[in-house]
Amino acid sequence: MYQFFIEENQLAGDRISILGGDVNHIKNVLRMKVGERVRVSVSYNGRSFFGIIDTILDDEVIVVIESEDENGTELENRIYLFQGLPKGDKMELIIQKAVELGVYEIIPVAMKNCVVKLDDKKAGKKVERWQAIAESAAKQSKRTLIPEIQMPLSWKEALKKAEELDVVLVPYECERGMEATREIMKQIQPGQSIAIFIGPEGGFSLEEIEGIAPTNKGEGVSQVLEEKAHRVSLGRRILRTETAGLATLAMLIFCLDE
Repeated sequence: MYQFFIEENQLAGDRISILGGDVNHIKNVLRMKVGERVRVSVSYNGRSFFGIIDTILDDEVIVVIESEDENGTELENRIYLFQGLPKGDKMELIIQKAVELGVYEIIPVAMKNCVVKLDDKKAGKKVERWQAIAESAAKQSKRTLIPEIQMPLSWKEALKKAEELDVVLVPYECERGMEATREIMKQIQPGQSIAIFIGPEGGFSLEEIEGIAPTNKGEGVSQVLEEKAHRVSLGRRILRTETAGLATLAMLIFCLDE
């Protein structure tokens, strides 16, 4: 069953109006017909419906709702991936796979060891493309919402945003073994928001790692983050920046998904 996304104002009573590029996709790519079943979700609130295509027009497809999907496909926990800006097109792969794995929001972060430098104009174009990749991945993986890709933040801005969340995980190659990681993840409660901080190719700088999850608590870390930030291990091997966040998401799914 194919998945489509709409805005709230495209939902009226028992009818859904599909507009824009999806109309051409339904008509000319998928070659769908009246009477076929589809799944439609409201982009940013997670409500999903099963319905039947009732009318196919040149600029609109009308779907009659059969039922609302009460179960959905979203985790109870909202997971925010703070990704150090990587080189080349690695961010596209990270976004695609992170969306498939259930991330709620992705925040690119300009860290000290990032090679990539984006001004506002370049960042805007990148984010537009990244958002399109997130939407495509959300459709493919039958998500009930489209994760948002934020404009890149500075390190200080990222820490400020993380202070609003419940748990902060910082995968770090020098951290103790996997048993501690299991203990930390098992303590996460349903509904808690989770931040994952991933360094770029050059890793976190010493100032960054000590500023978010220091070896000795209380030295250089904000009081808000002091009790919620945890360094975690992802195993005995060193993972690339495009692998580390995905590995962390997979571990969280194992612990949190029903």
